[in-house]
Amino acid sequence: MHSALTDTPLAPVTLRGATVTLEPLERRHHDDLVDAVRDGDLWQLWYTSVPPPHMMAAEIERRLGLLAQGSMLPFAVIEPSSGRAVGMTTYMNIDAGSPRVEIGSTWYRKAVQRTALNTESKLLLLTHAFDVIGCIAVEFRTATHNRQSRHAIERLGAKLDGTLRSHTRYANGALRDTCVYSIISAEWPAVKAGLTSVLGRSRT
Repeated sequence: MHSALTDTPLAPVTLRGATVTLEPLERRHHDDLVDAVRDGDLWQLWYTSVPPPHMMAAEIERRLGLLAQGSMLPFAVIEPSSGRAVGMTTYMNIDAGSPRVEIGSTWYRKAVQRTALNTESKLLLLTHAFDVIGCIAVEFRTATHNRQSRHAIERLGAKLDGTLRSHTRYANGALRDTCVYSIISAEWPAVKAGLTSVLGRSRT
């Protein structure tokens, strides 16, 4: 499949760490992702947008379609110990000219949430964004009601830029306010040091 990002720093790439590998999302990840989303019935959480098992194939196609358009770079989150996909994450809302990206559309199976896998996944994505792509800023967005996600973003060192009120709708039709966070390039060295320290302590 041709991508508008081919031969650019935002081309599909595999990012490897000790506890997680992020590899370009492919259709072959489907069965693992269906199994992963069933761990905790993640699609039942009303304040998130996680695909149910019967919609996983369509969600993979949606993300691959946005990859082809140059507006998303989707990854499968791989647990090295099992070699299986345990979730998804992306660079999205890509502004290649700045450059600037949002890290989002992320979910992990319940068993690996709040583990070193999540921390290292964010460290890999941020390191690639700032140190390889040369981003001026990396953005995160989440629903105001998603306290777990907001706390996780704040623990990364991201700053709250503001809240987009009545920004979109939840799957049930209710209006959603969206919190917008970012890390700018000047803040990245301190954020990187903090995440590296946290990851080191989690491995001891």
